[in-house]
Amino acid sequence: MNRVRLPAGVLAGALALGALTGCGGQAGEGSSGALDLRVCIASEPATLDPAKNSTLDGAILAQHLFEGLMRWENSGEPIEGGRGLYRAQLGPGQAQSYEKTVHDDGTVTYTFTLREDLKWSDGTPLTAGDFVYSWRRLSDPATAADYCYMIDMVSGYEAVNSGEAEPTALGVSAPDERTFVVELTYDCPYFLEVCAFTATLPVREDVVEADPDGWTHDTATYLSNGPYRLAEWSHNSRIVLERNPSYYAAGDRGPGTITFQLMDDGTAILSAFRSGDLDFIKSVPVDEIPALLASGDLSIVDQLGTYYVSYNTQQAPFDDWRVRKAFTLAMDSRYLVENVTQTGQVPADAFVPYGVPDADPEGEDFRTVGGGYWTVPETQEQYAANVAEARELLAQAGYPGGAGFPVVVYSYNNDPSHEAIAQALQQQWQSALGVTVTLESNDWSAFLADRKAGNYQIARNSWVADYSDPCCFLDLWRTGSGNNDAQYSNPDYDALIDAAKAAADPAERMELLHQAEDLLMGEDWVLGPIYFYTQTYLLDPSLDGLYYTPLGNFFFGEVTRA
Repeated sequence: MNRVRLPAGVLAGALALGALTGCGGQAGEGSSGALDLRVCIASEPATLDPAKNSTLDGAILAQHLFEGLMRWENSGEPIEGGRGLYRAQLGPGQAQSYEKTVHDDGTVTYTFTLREDLKWSDGTPLTAGDFVYSWRRLSDPATAADYCYMIDMVSGYEAVNSGEAEPTALGVSAPDERTFVVELTYDCPYFLEVCAFTATLPVREDVVEADPDGWTHDTATYLSNGPYRLAEWSHNSRIVLERNPSYYAAGDRGPGTITFQLMDDGTAILSAFRSGDLDFIKSVPVDEIPALLASGDLSIVDQLGTYYVSYNTQQAPFDDWRVRKAFTLAMDSRYLVENVTQTGQVPADAFVPYGVPDADPEGEDFRTVGGGYWTVPETQEQYAANVAEARELLAQAGYPGGAGFPVVVYSYNNDPSHEAIAQALQQQWQSALGVTVTLESNDWSAFLADRKAGNYQIARNSWVADYSDPCCFLDLWRTGSGNNDAQYSNPDYDALIDAAKAAADPAERMELLHQAEDLLMGEDWVLGPIYFYTQTYLLDPSLDGLYYTPLGNFFFGEVTRA
């Protein structure tokens, strides 16, 4: 066996890239003189339960309220060309150290030693048993967690999640109050990032079991273990976090409170920033982008993510791969990024974005090695060639010139940016294919619920990496995955993902993942990728100490006046 013992902070390096500037008013100060930071990242979250969250905005909230075995911390390294923004790196969280043991049969044991005197936000002790409960709860099919598969490398997971075994069969244990042991069926290269992921954050068993559906809605029962605690949740208005005095690193640095304004009107959000009522915003109306770029006020940072359309593969007419491919080829993604989104996005010709490592972390990335699946048009002639192929595919599917094709609905959530993309896609599909596409928008929570349930035909979708590995993008399309909004099911695809996870050799593992993407995108055409993400934002220029990962997470806990 091979045993490695490391402090939790000796890890892979920083992930964040980007630049930052701003044009707002100044953040306020509370009665204690501490900074009162006001931000807007999204509208009403679907849930504040870490195990049940499946959105980036929910993850950002959870990462301020809770802390896992590992955490994303400020490296102190400024982002080149930026102001006030710093690179994030993986570091020790509730665990002060860990020991990794690789056994002769390929299985792995992680033994985490927790910090001394950890506490929940009500001052009661937090122990390794809390992690045992939380990880078992995540794997339990009764929890119905979209991200349960994030711990599928843990021994016993498949039996537990399928209902064949009780949650106690999961390979986690607590020999004592400060020791948390995890047994893995294989050596997972991104496991430590999983230990910082939202779904694996600890929750309190007594409050959850007392009110499984309501514990997150009451500040008295919403007990957390992170640098902040929940002070207020005024639904569809705001969420207020305050410093958690029971946190092991509690101090005076950073905001005394962080107010998350819950808004989805881009014009109103920008107006609030300009008037000084908000200190940070993540998105701006499409028609404001040129002026904000010209003034230098709008910051654009890299993000490991893909904006795409989901086709419901279980409903006609999108149960036919030829129809799905036709709709994908009929999208002019270069036009969209140059004339609609206008913030440096890269037109997509595959699902896994650039920047995700391949077998050699120092070599070409996964996207460069794998190449694309169609030609992103550089000219009108190239787009015309894509359209000609799309029309031929639609004819082969029984709809020559669009004849007989049913009216289909494209669904998206309320947001000016998504609406602008929806209108452009509608025009492209109708013009290129001779079909009729209607548009339907809804509020964020209702839209998510319908998409998850398969109550749609075509829907706006996006995926931002949870960890820096292609498996993060490809794992979600396994049959039954909680994030498989396309309702896709192919046993051959499932087998490739399973084989990749079990592969010990990095080159073999990546080859299997390339084969999986070839099947997903090159044969079954499950999705319609549009562009690889960038992240826009505005920050009050008097502030400093914001840090970020290209996984899309902003961290506000160390923001101070510059």
